[in-house]
Order: sequence, then structure tokens, then C-alpha cells
Amino acid sequence: MEVEGEEQTSIWNKETVPKVMKIVSTRLAQRDLISLLLLSPWIHRTLISYPSLWLSIDLREMNNAGDRLIAALSLPRYQHVKQISLEFSQDIDDDHLEVIKSKCFGSLQDLESLNLNGCQKISDKGIEAVTSCCPKLKVFSIYWNVRATDEGVKHLVKNCKYIVDLNFSGCKHLSDKSLQLVADNYPELESLNLTRCVKMTDSGLQQVFVKCSFLQSLNIYALSSFTDEAYKKISVLSHLKFLDLCGAQNLSDDGLSCIAKCKKLVSLNLTWCVRVTDVGVIAIAESCTSLEFLSLFGIVGVTDKCLEALSKSCANTMTTLDVNGCIGIKRRSRDDLLKLFPYLRCFKVHS
Repeated sequence: MEVEGEEQTSIWNKETVPKVMKIVSTRLAQRDLISLLLLSPWIHRTLISYPSLWLSIDLREMNNAGDRLIAALSLPRYQHVKQISLEFSQDIDDDHLEVIKSKCFGSLQDLESLNLNGCQKISDKGIEAVTSCCPKLKVFSIYWNVRATDEGVKHLVKNCKYIVDLNFSGCKHLSDKSLQLVADNYPELESLNLTRCVKMTDSGLQQVFVKCSFLQSLNIYALSSFTDEAYKKISVLSHLKFLDLCGAQNLSDDGLSCIAKCKKLVSLNLTWCVRVTDVGVIAIAESCTSLEFLSLFGIVGVTDKCLEALSKSCANTMTTLDVNGCIGIKRRSRDDLLKLFPYLRCFKVHS
């Protein structure tokens, strides 16, 4: 009996414990996973033997991120990493990315997602270095990078041919040249964030509309420079689901009527689009019958007429509606709102 018990324990240690370890470890944050490696040689060997655990490197908000990244990419377990996040990490610059290019080139050949959000010390030079190592890159994000210029985007499109998700939010030096590069090289682009890219104009945005017809998500928050002219060709975006136009002060009902032709819209943010009236919102209501989220925050030119139109066409889909600051729309009780929109979970109305 004692021998049988020892055999069962051996089986438990060799088969069951590793399986449990694998299941548990997939649910751990990467930092906790790395801490586990230090507990014992056996745990170290077990975890290292699962390649799927080492497909991402998360250095978000960490100090010495440049040195940490170089050290990680030098380890065999990260030879097929697919995701790297350096969002708001500290102490990483162009020099680190050039070292990675020279010493860790092979480790990035399978990389699909690179997040450089808030990495203020990275310029076009660093973008050129790191993207030259990532031929399979699909997602690239450089939110709030004030050093990146059109030259950096030129390097990106040269080195990475399969991009489907781009975040240029806050990159204030990018111009229509960058939009032209994106339009010419990424016809299968699905998501684009141009928030506060203040140098871009109607002409550049139209190039994206015409050539990136698979776009599903477009964020042009806080860009008052775009006018109705920009939206005349937006109807070609037949797959568009998410559109953020917050602060589009030059958007009028004419432009919104063009946007209404994007019939698959699910989420539309018109916050502070102050020239919009019932006419434009009713056009949206009549065409975009799958709308789930709509913000009309701060628009004084809309009334109950647009709310009634929305109720007729979007009653079964609308879950979030923000009319805070819309003084032409009267206040309603929760029960009255649910009569108009039975699936509404969030409704914001002016005080």
C-alpha cells in the first residue's frame, strides 16, 4: 500500500501538478508569473516549458524599461514574443531600440502588437529601428508622442506591411503626408485614432476614406479643423462601427447626413458638435438602426424631435444615450425613458 501511495504521489507530481500549474499561470499577470520562476528550479523548468506563457512582454509604467526590454529579449523564452507593451514606461529611448535592432533582431520577427504610448523619448530614429525588426506587426500605438513626424510613419509603412490598427493620438507633428502614407499602404486598416493630430486636414482624411474601406473604428476626437467637406466620401466606409467626433465644431447637418450613410454604426460620439441640429441626428436615426451608443452632449440645437426619431428606429439597440447640456430636450423619468428605449442602461440628461 505504501508503494502504491508513492506511485500515486509521483504521478500527481509529474502529471497533475504541471497541468494545474499551466492552468493557473495563464491567469496570472506577467509580473506574478516571473516571480513564480524564482520559487524553485522545478517551477522554473515547468513554466519555461510552456511557450504560450511567454508570448507577451508587459513593462507598462515600469522604470528602466529600456534595459529590462533588452534583457527580456535576450532570453530564449521570448524568442517568439507577439506582444510588447511599454505604455508610459520610463527610461526607454532611441538608443535602446537601436541596441535591440543590433542584438535582438530575431526575437521580434513574430511581433504583432507594439505599444509605445507615452514613451516621450522615442523619435523617428527609434521608430525606424524597432519597426525594421517587426515584419509581422499588425498593431502599432504611439499615443502622445510629440517627437514623431511624417518621417517616422514613412519608416513604419516601409517596414511593416500588415498593419490593421494604428493609434497616432496626440502626435501633433503628423500631417496629411502621414495620412497619405497610411492610405497608400494599409488598405485593410481596421482601426485608426487621430485624436489631436492638429496638422491634418480634410484632404488627408478623405484619402483614408477612399483607400481604407475596411475601417471599423475611427477616432478623430478634438479635431475642429475637419469640415463637412471631409465627410463627403465617408460613405465608402461600409464596415464602420465606431466613430468619435467629439469637438468637431465645423461639422454641420450636411456632414452628418453623409456620415448617416455608414449604416453599420454602433457607437457615435457627437459631444460638442455644436452646429448639429435635429436634421442631422434624425438622418442618423433613420439610417443607423443598429446604434447602441450616442452622445449629443453640449448640443443646444437638438430637441425632442430627434429623440423621438431615435426611439422609432433604435429602440431595440440603444443602451447609452447622453443628452447632457441639450437644453431643447426635456427631462424625463426613468420609466418614461424606458418606454422610448427599453434596453437603455445609461442615460445622461441636463440638470
